[in-house]
Amino acid sequence: MRIAQVAPLTEAVPPKLYGGTERVVHWLTEELVALGHDVTLFASGDSQTSAKLDATWPKALRLDGSVRDPNALHMVMLEGVRQKCDDEEFDILHFHLDYYPFSLFYRQPTPFLTTLHGRLDLPEHQPVFNIFSRVPVISISDSQRRPVPQANWLRTIHHGLPEKLLTPQPCKPGYLAVLGRIAPEKGVDRAIRIATRCSIPLKIAAKVDRSDQEYYDELIRPLIDGNPLVEYIGEIGDSEKSEFLSGAIGLLLPIDWPEPFGLVMIEAMACGTPVIAYNRGSVAEILDDGLTGFIVEDEISAVVAVGRLAGLNRVAIRKQFEARFTARRMALDYLAAYRSLTQAAQPRIKLVSSAE
Repeated sequence: MRIAQVAPLTEAVPPKLYGGTERVVHWLTEELVALGHDVTLFASGDSQTSAKLDATWPKALRLDGSVRDPNALHMVMLEGVRQKCDDEEFDILHFHLDYYPFSLFYRQPTPFLTTLHGRLDLPEHQPVFNIFSRVPVISISDSQRRPVPQANWLRTIHHGLPEKLLTPQPCKPGYLAVLGRIAPEKGVDRAIRIATRCSIPLKIAAKVDRSDQEYYDELIRPLIDGNPLVEYIGEIGDSEKSEFLSGAIGLLLPIDWPEPFGLVMIEAMACGTPVIAYNRGSVAEILDDGLTGFIVEDEISAVVAVGRLAGLNRVAIRKQFEARFTARRMALDYLAAYRSLTQAAQPRIKLVSSAE
């Protein structure tokens, strides 16, 4: 199958450090190539891929200080994809740009679908999915769908990681962990309070976006400074995550938003590390309560759950990851979605009897 994967230009594919969507696109692309498909990746020029790379811009936009209007370059990329559709280069187009492709690609014949990677509960999303109610979309959790039931949901496909990307390491767990991004909705302040109430060290490996710097400076930094239990490590890459997560008693995810998926949960599971997460968004779909972690409602129940972490089997957590959240499973799910669209788009031959 000739497949186009169209990624955001914000980060390279894969990203050098943080970048959830671009990491998922990378893992999916590599699995599709390994399965024998002809894949073209539309992404920044500093991307690394086994597919054919079609680079709209030489460098990931987050790392390129000369770019002040990223929308302009995304529009250029979309037009490049459309022109190649005119030459019938693809059997299916797979976008990871939210609703940006809807209007242009709804008016051309090549089958396409879009994986929606973000939250969909904002009021301005309603008119988008009212107008484009026939555009096929993929959800990354069932909970992500709830605000826009009018969308043309093709199926839910949970994210997956390469099976050997993150693995359990032989070390004795000795701290609680936070991984990912420091932002109000991620609840790092709550994680600090939970760890402090448990008198257990907390290590925070997370980035601070420019837009969240004020939140970090005003709320999070005062909770870290002078607190002997809390260590702020900063942003880490995949090569460091196995050791970081394997050394953790548990991963804390006290979120306060409708999390569409939450890659950090399956990253922890890949290392055999249990997760304590607030019951928001996708959490109840990703975690098996009492097996891969605990689903809680508030700080008090989180503190209680920390005391129960030692009773969970880390080998069983890793096995659950292998059963549910590998990149190969994700790729096979997407191939089934692609085939359903390409088969529906094939012209149907009408059989005419001699009597007619």
